[in-house]
Amino acid sequence: MSFESDLKRLEDITAKLKSEETGLEESLKLYEEANALSKKLTKTLEDVRRRIEMVSADGSVEEVSTPF
Repeated sequence: MSFESDLKRLEDITAKLKSEETGLEESLKLYEEANALSKKLTKTLEDVRRRIEMVSADGSVEEVSTPF
């Protein structure tokens, strides 16, 4: 899946977890899926941040602060 589709799935899971209609077993499965997606998304963002740090307009390495 793409970053955007993973993020959308995480948002969908969050909504389901907030629902009072979601049972305990389903909530646990959703939580596990959300945890895995969160780790994957965080890794992707870290990789992108590293790539940005390596590339700047003039080709020199430049540190970029993250808003997270």
